[in-house]
Amino acid sequence: MQRGQESPDAVKVRTLPVQVAAHLTRRIVSGEIADGRAPSELDITREFGVSRVVARETLKILASLDIVDVAQGRRVVVRPRAEWDYLSPLLIEWLPPETVGELLQELHQMRVLLEPELAAMAAVSVSDETLARLEDEIGRMAALEVDPNAYLEVDHEFHMEICRAADNRILDRIMYSARWLGTASRRITNEAPAALRKATADHKAIYEALVARDPDRARAAMRKHLANNSALLAEKEERTRRAARRR
Repeated sequence: MQRGQESPDAVKVRTLPVQVAAHLTRRIVSGEIADGRAPSELDITREFGVSRVVARETLKILASLDIVDVAQGRRVVVRPRAEWDYLSPLLIEWLPPETVGELLQELHQMRVLLEPELAAMAAVSVSDETLARLEDEIGRMAALEVDPNAYLEVDHEFHMEICRAADNRILDRIMYSARWLGTASRRITNEAPAALRKATADHKAIYEALVARDPDRARAAMRKHLANNSALLAEKEERTRRAARRR
C-alpha cells in the first residue's frame, strides 16, 4: 500500500494554544525573549488572557517541538536552537523566511548524502511491481506539468517508492520525516520556467537506470537530478537576499 503525502492544509487549523505557541516562538526567534527564560504558565495566562488549561497546552506544544524545557518548579527554559524539531510542519511555518531558506539548503545537503545511495540500493533489489508504479508516476508527472501542486505529490511518492525499494526502515523513516521540508523545497524548485518538464526528464532517467538494474547509473541519475534542484534553490535564495537588502 502506498503512503500518500498529507495535505499541507492539514496544519492550517489553528487552536488557541497553537496560536499562542506560534507567537511565543516568533518572539524567541526575534530575540525578544532573552537570557534563556521563557514565559511560565502563569505568565502566559496573564499576558494573553487565556485559561491555565490553554497556557499548559501551549507549553506542551513548545516542549514537544524541543523549543522549551519545563523544569521542576514550573521554570520554563528556552532550549538551544540547534536542538529544535525542524522537521515539524508547525515550527517551519513559524520561522522567518531566511531561516526556512537555510533549512532547505540543509535538507538538500541531506538528500545529496542519502538519495543517490538509496537509488543505487534500489537498483539492486527493486521489484517489478515497484517499477510498474514508478512508470505510472512518471506518466502522471508528464500529465501534471501544468499543475505544480498536484505534481509535487507525485514527485514525493516517486522518491518514497525508491526509498522503500532500498529496503532500509531507518532511512525510510528519515526520508518520510522530512516530507514537510521536502514539500516546501519542491514548491520553490517547481516555480522556475520549464522546471517540471526538466524534473520529469530527470525522474525518467532515474527510472530507466532502475529498470536496467544498474546501481552506478541510478546513483549518477539521482545526483544529476539533485544538482538541478540545488541550482534552483540557490537562485531563490539569492532573490530572497536581494529583496531583504531592499527593505
